[in-house]
Amino acid sequence: GGAEIPCAKGGSRPLKWSRLSDWNRTWYTDNPDFTQCFQNTVLVWLPCLYLWICAPIYLMYLRSHDRGYICMSHINKARTAVGLLLWIICWSDVFFSFWERSHSSSVPAPVHLVSPTLLGFTMLLATFLIQYERMKGVQSSGVMLIYWLLALLCATVTFRSKIFQALDQPSTVCVWRYTTFYIYYALLLASLLLSCLTDQPPLFSEAIKDSNPCPEPGANFLSRITFWWITRMMVTGYRRPLEEKDLWSLNSEDRSHTVVPQLVCHWNTECQKSAFLQLSPVRTEQKMLYSPKKAMHSEGKEGRAVEESEILIVKAQKTKESSLFWALCRTFGPYFFISCLYKIIQDVLMFVGPEILRLLIRFVNNSSAPYWHGYFYAALLFICTCVQSLILQKYFHVCFVSGMRLRTAIIGAVYRKALVISSAARRTSTVGEMVNLMSVDAQRFMDLITYINMIWSAPLQVVLALYFLWQNLGPSVLAGVAVMVLMVPINAVIAMKTKTYQVAQMKSKDNRIKLMNEMLNGIKVLKLYAWELAFKDKVSKIRESELRVLKKTAYLGAMSSFTWICAPFLVALSTFTVYVLIDEKNVLDAQKAFVSLALFNILRFPLNMLPMVISSMVQASVSLKRLRVFLSHEELQEDGVVHEAGNYTFPLSSLLSALLGEMDKLEGTVAVKGSVAYVPQQAWIQNATLKDNIMFGQERRQTWYQRVVEACALQPDLEILPAGDDTEIGEKGVNLSGGQKQRVSLARAVYCDRAVYLLDDPLSAVDAHVGKHIFEQVVGPQGLLKNKTRVLVTHGLSYLPQTDLILVMVEGEITEMGSYQHLMATEGAFAEFQRTYAAVDHNNDDGKIAFLFTATCVSSSPVGSSVSKLCQKNEEDKVLGEKAKQPEVGKLTEPDKASTGLVKLSVFGSYLKAIGVILSCISLLLFLTQNLVSLFSNYWLSLWTDDPVVNGTQPNRLMRLGVYGALGLSQGVSVFGYSLSTSIGGILASRCLHQSMLYDVLRSPMSFFERTPSGNLVNRFAKEMDTIDTVIPSIIKMFMGSMFNVMGSCIIILIATPLVAIIIPVLGLLYFFVQRFYVASSRQLKRLESVSRSPIYTHFNETLLGTSVIRAFGEQERFIRESDQCVDHNQKAYYPSIVANRWLAVRLEFVGNCIVSFAALFAVIARESLSPGIMGLSISYALQLTSSLTWLVRMSSEVETNIVAVERVKEYSDTEKEAEWTHEPSSLPTGWPTEGCIEIRGLGLRYRHDLDLAIRNITIKIHQGEKVGIVGRTGAGKSSLTLALFRIIEASEGQIFIDGVDIAQLGLHELRSRITIIPQDPVLFSGSLRMNLDPFESFSDEEVWRSLEYSHLKSFVSGLPNKLSHECSEGGENLSVGQRQLLCLARALLRKTKILVLDEATAAVDMETDNLIQSTIRSQFEDCTVLTIAHRLNTIMDYTRVLVLDKGEMAEFDSPSNLLAQRGAFYKMAKDAGLV
Repeated sequence: GGAEIPCAKGGSRPLKWSRLSDWNRTWYTDNPDFTQCFQNTVLVWLPCLYLWICAPIYLMYLRSHDRGYICMSHINKARTAVGLLLWIICWSDVFFSFWERSHSSSVPAPVHLVSPTLLGFTMLLATFLIQYERMKGVQSSGVMLIYWLLALLCATVTFRSKIFQALDQPSTVCVWRYTTFYIYYALLLASLLLSCLTDQPPLFSEAIKDSNPCPEPGANFLSRITFWWITRMMVTGYRRPLEEKDLWSLNSEDRSHTVVPQLVCHWNTECQKSAFLQLSPVRTEQKMLYSPKKAMHSEGKEGRAVEESEILIVKAQKTKESSLFWALCRTFGPYFFISCLYKIIQDVLMFVGPEILRLLIRFVNNSSAPYWHGYFYAALLFICTCVQSLILQKYFHVCFVSGMRLRTAIIGAVYRKALVISSAARRTSTVGEMVNLMSVDAQRFMDLITYINMIWSAPLQVVLALYFLWQNLGPSVLAGVAVMVLMVPINAVIAMKTKTYQVAQMKSKDNRIKLMNEMLNGIKVLKLYAWELAFKDKVSKIRESELRVLKKTAYLGAMSSFTWICAPFLVALSTFTVYVLIDEKNVLDAQKAFVSLALFNILRFPLNMLPMVISSMVQASVSLKRLRVFLSHEELQEDGVVHEAGNYTFPLSSLLSALLGEMDKLEGTVAVKGSVAYVPQQAWIQNATLKDNIMFGQERRQTWYQRVVEACALQPDLEILPAGDDTEIGEKGVNLSGGQKQRVSLARAVYCDRAVYLLDDPLSAVDAHVGKHIFEQVVGPQGLLKNKTRVLVTHGLSYLPQTDLILVMVEGEITEMGSYQHLMATEGAFAEFQRTYAAVDHNNDDGKIAFLFTATCVSSSPVGSSVSKLCQKNEEDKVLGEKAKQPEVGKLTEPDKASTGLVKLSVFGSYLKAIGVILSCISLLLFLTQNLVSLFSNYWLSLWTDDPVVNGTQPNRLMRLGVYGALGLSQGVSVFGYSLSTSIGGILASRCLHQSMLYDVLRSPMSFFERTPSGNLVNRFAKEMDTIDTVIPSIIKMFMGSMFNVMGSCIIILIATPLVAIIIPVLGLLYFFVQRFYVASSRQLKRLESVSRSPIYTHFNETLLGTSVIRAFGEQERFIRESDQCVDHNQKAYYPSIVANRWLAVRLEFVGNCIVSFAALFAVIARESLSPGIMGLSISYALQLTSSLTWLVRMSSEVETNIVAVERVKEYSDTEKEAEWTHEPSSLPTGWPTEGCIEIRGLGLRYRHDLDLAIRNITIKIHQGEKVGIVGRTGAGKSSLTLALFRIIEASEGQIFIDGVDIAQLGLHELRSRITIIPQDPVLFSGSLRMNLDPFESFSDEEVWRSLEYSHLKSFVSGLPNKLSHECSEGGENLSVGQRQLLCLARALLRKTKILVLDEATAAVDMETDNLIQSTIRSQFEDCTVLTIAHRLNTIMDYTRVLVLDKGEMAEFDSPSNLLAQRGAFYKMAKDAGLV
């Protein structure tokens, strides 16, 4: 039936009540058509309705999103003209109706007036919208395109029916209406085509200024929904690997400078709200909780105290915290909300597939149905799946972009906060924690946002699926649901367990990386002491515990994939069992079975996602809390805030910090008038060129720059450095010596030209003569700074007479104050001290005022000599005279290169070899079994549904059920098997790869570590190993699974409808081409993204180390800008990779949808020969195919991108190695060397094979027990000589004999373990003191104690709570430099070899320690041969002989007294040092 509406059947016939719809005419016929009435009302009104509903919302949106004004263009004129023409056509129809009314006998139906009038108004609205969009800068509009498309589709139906009517009943045709309709139709077509084109960009838009703008804003609507606009980049990426310059600029709404301020602004309003809510009593309580607690605690417990107080505060104000969550919602909510709408539509469309499957099976069963029904279903299936694909991809795009913006905002907010956070808060958050907030926590939010919508969408999907299942099978569905509900807690338990294992594994991993980090920083010491094997074992031990945890995780993983793959099967089995057994009359036919299977497959996804989403949310909430705590830390106030200065160990430095407002003051005021420059005690150097370090963001003033460089004594250094001031300085200034770092730091301050200079002991790390030069040129009364206020903290007593005012501080209080003359006259502590040390000190800057301070000052941070000073490496440059300075030479480190091109097959080969051939084959077999069994079980189901029905039941259904169950069971077993075997294989492989990489790295020569930044190496051990441990096995598992799935589906479809064989190869080729096309670009984008990610963290790390400097110079804005640039640079590579993913998905899903539709189409064609069971089987497989295909490409590209980790781990096996560690069998006598005679014959060596000799033709003989000093200017080759002795660098010519044995013939460990060095930097490793002295545990406790006693540490160590097992922190930070130096001496005493080398060992030590070391060496090593590289000549004046080196050659070699008499080079040096 249908409603009756006044319509006219024909033009002239009298008025009749006709039916709106007539099923016999539209459905049960071979030539379907709608009734006239339906055509004139519904088909006209539908598009109009759409536009009138959308217009108000759309207009509001346009008002708020103004993109600028677009000038009138030809396209726009054409659009407007067509719109107006359509309006005229509609009105002409209306007038014709009036004319007809007055002239004809019969009155036309009212619908002929109503419809054209409505249509006319709608066309006016459309024309208005076209113009309004132009004013608001919309280049291509989706709303209008959909409207024209709808109108055209509705008109097409009428068009067809009008043609049929004209052919069948020519008498009823009204010529005027027909003519206007055809013109209307043609204009609609024109409008649709015009709306597909895109207009020019708005005036003043960013795209015009930009060199490489993103094509997205200018792309038309169709290109946007199919992501066609990225194709150009994909083509480029396919032709050649993508590079930096190919990446588009970010859209302005994704950039840091738009995103971050929004979040910061919302967060600040939240903070103000909560501050406003917090009533004053609570606030005083908070202040109370913060300070006194800490004042009571001593230094050691201080960190803990803060946390306790924080917890108390949190309890006190549980109700009134400022909510970061709300701030995030208000910033990103509106945009993210769009994704929810997309998701709802997509969820509903998911269920169209099974419904159409039901209709198709019904169609096959019902042979009387007309054929066009089948084609109609096939077409409908295609359209629905395509719309679903487009909407799903749009949804993902919105989610990913939100995630990207969120990450940008969080990184920006953390960075801005880190610049203003107070020092008290700095102590609660370590650098590592802050970097983690940026990397890990921001990443967590990003991951969560992509599927946070599952929280409401999964339940919705489950409810819908259950509803349709109930329709299909009735109450027996509950059995299946029960099984699913049981599965959820099992999965949850597994997830929880996995989580605990993950934490344990992370802990081991952190320990391993920390140890690796220390080893790489102290690698020179490991090599000099021949300790590599001891540390290799330490690492391996940690690694084994890590692998044990990984094994447990693998068992759990096997369990979870067992449940994940078998769940749908078990659910189906239980449901069908119950359904069949409840009632004899319940027949399992194709429609019931396969529609249910399709629905169960839909159900599987949300049920498995829920536990994941929930655990992800838990993680994100932890991250949210950490972020909130960090962003709520108290900030520095401009005049310095409340805290006590007692916790600081350097009271003098603390005084400067107070002046800078860095410290928190308890009482009193600090006033500094004028701009400030600050030189910290530990120089802060950026990873940039030397020039950038000095200019520090100021503009270039060439003459002033030159004066500054000369005054700070940097000119000679610039001549040594390979590219002059364009040389790149490594992170933390690794390729500068301590003195150079301090001078650069000082030059930066001087160059900036401020009013007040605060200098924190800048002369501590420089040589005496340089210190004198700097004092005179820069700080002193005649220096560059003579008109400025300067506050100098110093331990160099020789500068004091030239100062205006001296403050003497003891234990944090100022005891004396006045000019030098005044203080000397008062005979106080100062004068006494001056007299004691002045004699020793002469003008040596390193006499430390020991009793004035709570601790002696560290001169330069022991970064570890991971990169030996460049001046040594390139001393030849000086010898050769000035080379042309090329900037290339100045590159020190080799950055991590983004490798290009395909991954070689040999990499897969080496990975399979690491797993083991047999295990690989077993895994493959199990995979195959599982898939065959799965296919067969579904085939069995289709046979079952085709069983004939006898008396309303199927006779052998129990046999069918039993076999079905057995097949399912065997499938489960094989899943468990292959899951286990791949995981175990993965663990075996990662053990093997880690061991070989560790060995390869430790076997590398010193030069390798100087070239390779430690960050790269640590990255290999952390990131790449993690990929090999956890990611690769699971990816390979998924890849194999989805590959077999796709193959299985294709086989089933081919069996059912052999005709598909024509289509599959074509689509297969298309698919393969799209995949190759995508992988080329995607792989490269991923590489570019990961290469550009590290600068964000490097820059942040650097900023954290230098916050005090940045604040003192007031450079915060510039650093924030730089950080934003780093982030944007990273997102520039990330954004195309998101879009490329979507591009791929749209195209692959299209291929999948084609396969589904063809399967349906051919099934319709062949319905005579098809049984419904086979058809159901084929289409239910086809419905799964789309997702399997997408998954397969995703996985194959993942396998390719991740297997790169194996390649990068293997790459160190091909680098150069040093000589063998030991020779079997050893030819050495047991006690060698027994005498300690060293003979050097014609020795020459070079640092790199492309450089000249650093040392040439040195021939000397050193007898048993001689003490030899080695002296020379910087870069004369002093250290190089000792490096040759230990074969850290192999000699290029000549030999060295020790006790007559040529050391080049020995294994390295044999040589290095039998001679001892006390190296320049006292490097300690974290671990017990005992381990640091004797890692191989080859000495007894008595011997260790004896060595400590001789090195004057016995009293200190016995005073420690754990004695020898006292834990040293990383780099020995919890011991003073002096104590570390003495520990190195204890190491030497333990080994007690016949040859001892001292490498500038006393450079970083105060006078007392120096004297201790010298006396111990004289007493304990009197019968040994001692070689000392000396900076202070007074230490070697009583040596047997002195070797003077100059420019790599031997200048003089004789006893000190003879050399002084000769008045040569040695005499000049002694004179400089004031010893003569």
